[in-house]
Amino acid sequence: MKPEMQTGQSPRHHAFAALAGLLLGVALVKFGNPVILESKIQTPQTFWEFFYQPWPVHWGYIFLGATASAGLACGKLKPVGSRWIFFLPLLWLAWQCVSATQTVSPELTRLTLLHFTATVGCFYLGWFALAEVRDLRLFWLGVLAGFFWVLREGFDQRFGGLESTRQYFYLYILPQLKEPPVELMRKMSTNRIFSTLFYPNTLAGAILLFLPVTIAGLLDWTRPLKPGSRGLLIGFFVCAALACLYWSGSKSGWLLMLGLGGARMWHIQILAAWRKWILITVMAAGLAGFFIRYAGFFEKGATSVAARGDYWKAAGQIFLGNPVLGTGPGTFSIPYQQIKPPESEMARLAHNDYLQQASDSGFFGFLAYIAFISGILWVLYRKSDINIYPRRLALWLGIAAVCLQGFSEFNLYIPALAWPVFLFLGYFWETASAHFVSEPSKPMYKPNGND
Repeated sequence: MKPEMQTGQSPRHHAFAALAGLLLGVALVKFGNPVILESKIQTPQTFWEFFYQPWPVHWGYIFLGATASAGLACGKLKPVGSRWIFFLPLLWLAWQCVSATQTVSPELTRLTLLHFTATVGCFYLGWFALAEVRDLRLFWLGVLAGFFWVLREGFDQRFGGLESTRQYFYLYILPQLKEPPVELMRKMSTNRIFSTLFYPNTLAGAILLFLPVTIAGLLDWTRPLKPGSRGLLIGFFVCAALACLYWSGSKSGWLLMLGLGGARMWHIQILAAWRKWILITVMAAGLAGFFIRYAGFFEKGATSVAARGDYWKAAGQIFLGNPVLGTGPGTFSIPYQQIKPPESEMARLAHNDYLQQASDSGFFGFLAYIAFISGILWVLYRKSDINIYPRRLALWLGIAAVCLQGFSEFNLYIPALAWPVFLFLGYFWETASAHFVSEPSKPMYKPNGND
């Protein structure tokens, strides 16, 4: 039977779904660095450099443009009603452009604005085109392939590849860097894995975002298998992801994954009578393991926490000095270098997406961004039917976790995380908004391929 006869859609819908999934998969593998470091990423010259090294982010813009062009052939404009949340990404982006007129670094702002435009474009691409695709198997296949490659690279680094990467870096890459980022030097000097992402905490963010929906997808796709084979396959994938999270050494990743597990258990109806005690037990065990695992970190004074405190304090000072327009998108490092204490580490980003919005683009930029993220997550949780369909709940949990991690990281400035988050939000908003309900526990429609 032809695909369009099975799903009622033309091959262009399937082509777009495949391209969108491939875009996110490639972003995970090749576009895992902050966009403000674009000048530090060398264009691959040989086949092996092309295969192993990260790619310049402008290649990603070309890929995204091709995907958007394919989306035009199958997308559909829909009425959005009076829900103001839908327009907040455009307002936020418009204010970034206004702030750019007073930037202290035109080059950093140019790189950041290009990325922000692509990121907002992903939101509307998810709303306009991805939400029109009924059969998302090709889309999730590309995402799963990229996520699998990230885990494979994580295992490779853990079992010998990290040392080889470190030697290559010190011999060939470091001599060409005039001012190597502090985060880059730190990640190359430890045994914490980072896979294809910028540094270990970015890897943790990718696992937080993609693992929940991957589990939900595998539970669905493996239904034809025997229970034993099905459990073995899913268990292997979950253990591999959790092992990479553990080897990344991400403290926030550990705690957020613990929260993800607790939130998912809370929504399992068959555990309703016992879930309170099960959650208490699981949380206690997880927190105990956390403090045992990182006892040495706290004994040393939690240096990374103290460093983030310096960044956040500086972001507040920068905001107070530039409350309306900020210093320009992506420019935190310029004023921070001037006001940081001599003993503090240099940083190019504030390690807090929300505070950096305040310092870079002023109060309105901060307000528009945090209102969009918190507003859309709140509405989707309270008004949509995620309590009925596991994959929707898994998608919401992954997005919420990586947005929470944004309070201590710079995920917004990394295409591998920002693009999928906004694409998922656009898709989720459209597929859920038509079925907003007053009581999320009451089924309102029959699920289709999007669920």
